[in-house]
Amino acid sequence: MTALLLIPLLLPFVVPLLARRALARLAPVTALWTITAAALVQAGACVAALGCLVLIGLLKVPAFAALGELVHPLRTPSDYAVLPAAAIATGLLSIGAWTLGRSALRQTRAFRTARAEADRRPIAGDLCVIDAPHPDAYALPGRPHRIVVTTAMLRSLGPDERDALFAHERAHNRGGHHYFLAAAELAAHCHPALRRLRAVIRLAAERAADEAAAAAVRDRRLLARAIARAALAGQAASSTRPDFAPAATAGPVPQRVAALLATPAPRTRRSVYGAALFLTACAVLSATAVATGAITFHHEVEIAQGEEPR
Repeated sequence: MTALLLIPLLLPFVVPLLARRALARLAPVTALWTITAAALVQAGACVAALGCLVLIGLLKVPAFAALGELVHPLRTPSDYAVLPAAAIATGLLSIGAWTLGRSALRQTRAFRTARAEADRRPIAGDLCVIDAPHPDAYALPGRPHRIVVTTAMLRSLGPDERDALFAHERAHNRGGHHYFLAAAELAAHCHPALRRLRAVIRLAAERAADEAAAAAVRDRRLLARAIARAALAGQAASSTRPDFAPAATAGPVPQRVAALLATPAPRTRRSVYGAALFLTACAVLSATAVATGAITFHHEVEIAQGEEPR
């Protein structure tokens, strides 16, 4: 039982490497969905496994065992392993909950500030121009969606480059990429190893928006130039936008520009299926392991309560 609960706690150390390989082999939109889904499953399995370890440790304490109506000792490995594992799991869950709550509060405040500022400005369709000295542009979620751009960013780009930049941000809003970024943030607080997935998921979202914008403007070089110039203009400026609001200047811009300018490499079914299969297998293995461990734990509790023969 305890060994099964360790599987979802160890597999996340492998997932970021598999995610980077999947992003290199899959279409950006497919990679974004696959990696985000795998991250959420891994995060849920980690939290469930830690919760089971905490409950196992609590039921080894006489006071909690009495509350659980145990008439027999709970069958577990040595207390020298179970109790420290339960204590560590309690600490990890507490730290994760604290950092997640603090991050959610900070991001909520940033979103409300950005939304209030955008709603006060004149709107031209979905475009909101803010008079600010620092170049910035991003897709702001909400109802309705907004494309927020500063006057400094507009001055940094030519007319065609502005249209390409707006097409990129509109692709973010149409694709609902803020949900993927929020999911990546949530997963990052469930396991330390999953923090490395935030950058991978952000890059996948940017690549998906790049490809959608390139199809809209029908000029990959123009889009690459617009992204590069926007990134150069805004690299020294600070932004108050929330982290889940995607922006054209986010992620490794040189890698994105190179992908737009390069001839797409042919993808074989073997490489595509293999990249998705490994990530899916890890997620399924984690979910299966924690489900089996939880069922076994529940069975052992029933035995300890005298509901089933030992």
